[in-house]
Amino acid sequence: MGEKSKYEILRNLESANGEIAYHIRVFGDTLAEREGYKVHDGLDAVHYYLVNKHNWLPSVVKALSTEDLSFLLAEEMNGWTVPKAAKNK
Repeated sequence: MGEKSKYEILRNLESANGEIAYHIRVFGDTLAEREGYKVHDGLDAVHYYLVNKHNWLPSVVKALSTEDLSFLLAEEMNGWTVPKAAKNK
């Protein structure tokens, strides 16, 4: 594999990972609204939701990787779409 191909693959992979992380944070806003959170939004809302749902310690939830969060939220995120205001133009 050439250097250019290697870096293109890396760029695409990291771009996809960043997009997933962004979607989780945006979904956190949806969770906060749905659950009636007054203080938490974004990633904090995701963490708070998982702490309450699974009775996990906040330190455990905050240590989860983006991949783990994506896996744990897959059912909740099924059918959810990114709000228009959060989409790239």
